[in-house]
Amino acid sequence: MPTLEPIDDLIAKVRSYDPTVEASWLREVYEVADKAHEGQQRASGESYIEHPLAVARVLADMEMDRATIAAALLHDVVEDTSLTSEQVNEKFGPEIAQLVEGVTKLTRIPYQTKEDAQVENLRKMFMAMAKDIRVIIIKLADRLHNMRTLASLPADKQESIARETIEIYAPIAHRLGIWKVKWDLEDLSLRHLDAKAYGDIADRVAKKRAEREAAVNSVIAELRKTFATVDVQAEVTGRPKHFYSIYEKMRRGRDFATIYDLTAVRVIVDSVKDCYGALGAVHSVWKPIPGRFKDYIAMPKPNGYQSLHTTVVGPGGDPIEIQIRTFEMHRVSEYGVAAHWRYKEGGKVDDFEKKLTWLRSLLETQSDVSDSRAFMENLKLDLFENQVFIFSPKADVYSLAAGSTPLDFAYQVHTDIGHHCVGAKVNGKIVPLDYKLRNGDICEVLVNKTSRPSLDWLTIVHTSSAKHKIKQWFRKERKHENVVLGQEAVERELAREHLRPDLARGELIERIAKRMNHAEPTDLFAAIGFGDTSATTVVQRIKDEMKSSNIVELSTLQRVAPPASAARRPSRNASGIRIAGVDDVLVRVSKCCSPVPGDPIMGYVTIGKGVSVHRADCPNVAYMAASPERILQASWIETAEHTHAVDVEVEAIDRAGLLQDVMAACAEYKTNASSVTARVKRDKTAVISLTLEIANLVHLHKVLEKLRAIKDVRTVYRVTKREAKSG
Repeated sequence: MPTLEPIDDLIAKVRSYDPTVEASWLREVYEVADKAHEGQQRASGESYIEHPLAVARVLADMEMDRATIAAALLHDVVEDTSLTSEQVNEKFGPEIAQLVEGVTKLTRIPYQTKEDAQVENLRKMFMAMAKDIRVIIIKLADRLHNMRTLASLPADKQESIARETIEIYAPIAHRLGIWKVKWDLEDLSLRHLDAKAYGDIADRVAKKRAEREAAVNSVIAELRKTFATVDVQAEVTGRPKHFYSIYEKMRRGRDFATIYDLTAVRVIVDSVKDCYGALGAVHSVWKPIPGRFKDYIAMPKPNGYQSLHTTVVGPGGDPIEIQIRTFEMHRVSEYGVAAHWRYKEGGKVDDFEKKLTWLRSLLETQSDVSDSRAFMENLKLDLFENQVFIFSPKADVYSLAAGSTPLDFAYQVHTDIGHHCVGAKVNGKIVPLDYKLRNGDICEVLVNKTSRPSLDWLTIVHTSSAKHKIKQWFRKERKHENVVLGQEAVERELAREHLRPDLARGELIERIAKRMNHAEPTDLFAAIGFGDTSATTVVQRIKDEMKSSNIVELSTLQRVAPPASAARRPSRNASGIRIAGVDDVLVRVSKCCSPVPGDPIMGYVTIGKGVSVHRADCPNVAYMAASPERILQASWIETAEHTHAVDVEVEAIDRAGLLQDVMAACAEYKTNASSVTARVKRDKTAVISLTLEIANLVHLHKVLEKLRAIKDVRTVYRVTKREAKSG
């Protein structure tokens, strides 16, 4: 009898579900991989080819297509051998080469101690998933085999890989509906992260196994007998609970003795009609427990999972969970999106794409989050969230993260509906926007086309997608303000690090912006101004770039002395402004443009009056340009606590109560008005002139925005004046 080669069982398995795959072709793929890895060994000491072969076997169990199986056999050759992507393309075609290249990039995702590096690699992974979902399916199979052979690695590496698996890869398997892989990854991770708890659960389950199996076998026998009487053809089996789900229940306070669903009963039938027929038969034998029935056939989970779940009072009075599904639903429940791959090839693309909407949403939401910590928090939130199903008034079903509010629902329906939301009805009753939606709620969004988002909404919405859309609106509306704030923050941080602030301009900052996923430096500054990343992070990147590129560090800032007459004045700075990096300079804030912290500013040396500070866009700057030697760099002192007088004018249609509304708007932001005058023009236009005490540019913009929102207000603007030339 001839000896079977390692590839023979894989060939037999693949051909069992796809007879069109030629055995000689698959053998050739294996031989190319085997030759490329010749002489290489894994940490366990076994020949390296055993790993890609094991990964291909996992994928064959999922009945993946031939290109995926071939890519699994070749997935490490570009990374670990002399074989190139071009050679793979030439020998096996572009489809397999692209899959190998996609997985090759993912093999560079070890668990990192530096969050920045991990985030960049995870971004690449999700981009690869979006282009071809088979890339992540191969990666999950690769990770599963690595977890099965983790014991050969050092303890610290075992823990770090297991933690990354439980935090990233198991949730991805869950969202793709690949439950079999998810359960295995979770159990294997638990074994390495908490060996004591894993061993304890294993012992307890083993002790109860005989008792539970007797009860379950009794239920199975009774069900088979009942189904025969009602002519329902069904396959009835027991399904043991995986250890990690037991561990999670115990961690949430459940006592092991009260976890009755250690083994569930699974009923598999031919059709959806038989599912409901089987359910009726089950409930005719045992009483269902109220509140424990779930119909995932009528309302599938977001990852495509379908089944009927019911818990009944079984023999002996113990609850027994019973799952009822069709054979196709069972295949999808085991292998999720992988089970749909051949449907995609058959042309049912729309159904396939719906199962990946969460991925599209995730990519959209995370695309402009450059801060590592924020990215990881949002990613884990998106991956781990439980779901609730919400109906629109037209009976459309929407899946939302548990804890979502009507505002989240509004943004899920359409971005514009979210932006213009003014209220909501749930089940026909008006509810506050922070109401927590429940499974089965019918939600109606009330809109007003003149309404706009509020920053307070960020504390109301629960989903990262809604938060992203709200932030995106404010980024667009306030980009200029945020750019100014961000650039000022970077310049201050540079000065604090004894580097010239002009490093915040030019080629260096352009390179940093691109590396932080921003097209232009202005986008990076806007992200800082909005709080998505910090000036400290950017300056550290600048320093790292200077070091790696051997850029000579520029000298620390030098004090620029004002003219002698000004220098003899007492050193004081009551304005909160630093001139040329120095605090103790006599400063006078110009009244012509009334700058406030956040405004880009410049200093102008006057004769006998110190340094006059103007907004960079002040109309009086034109004549100062004639004496460039008297223009000094100026910046705001971050810790300064001052208010600044700013002249503002409001133009509106005159009406009773207008002035009262204007003053109420100022009071809402605790803004003192040191001067108020009002007049009415012949065309019934009211002009209200105010001198407001303003803390900074953000404060000013909030007040101006509040004033613009007042009924009948046409325009609100800062007042700038021509100033007599001085010195």
